[in-house]
Amino acid sequence: MISVYLSTSDEMLPILISEAAPIGEILGILAVKFVLGMIYGFIIDFVIRLKNKNRAEEERIIDLCEKEHCHCEKSLIKSAIKHTVSILIYIFILTLIVNIIVHLIGEETLSNFMSSSKILGPIITALIGLIPNCASSVIITELYLGNLISFGSLIGGLLANAGSRITCAI
Repeated sequence: MISVYLSTSDEMLPILISEAAPIGEILGILAVKFVLGMIYGFIIDFVIRLKNKNRAEEERIIDLCEKEHCHCEKSLIKSAIKHTVSILIYIFILTLIVNIIVHLIGEETLSNFMSSSKILGPIITALIGLIPNCASSVIITELYLGNLISFGSLIGGLLANAGSRITCAI
């Protein structure tokens, strides 16, 4: 499943197409995401299978339900609503904090800082990619198209942003 998230094109593809990026560049980005998605998908699957070698799927679900105190066995609908509300609150608070930080620091200062360091740039871009909303993927792609971040920063940010596809669908 993680390989699908990592290799999907998210908001990057429509932005690159609308900005008339060269087809070779678009295919190169998609190819890198595809290959990395496969590699990390196999690695993660292998590690999870080793870790849960002797546990049945049902046991893992029961452990998750007990850990989250969701009482799935009583009402699946109530459990789903509880999880949805908790994720919504988390995303709202995190997005609010990020927007306040970006407002205080400024977009130009942030992009200058990311483009000035070859080592810190990809790390910061990946941290921005961890923000669970669609805007971070858009910002990362726009910065790349403006030659403000490197190819490595673009890939790092987009791979880290893989979870936002779940958020965008909500």
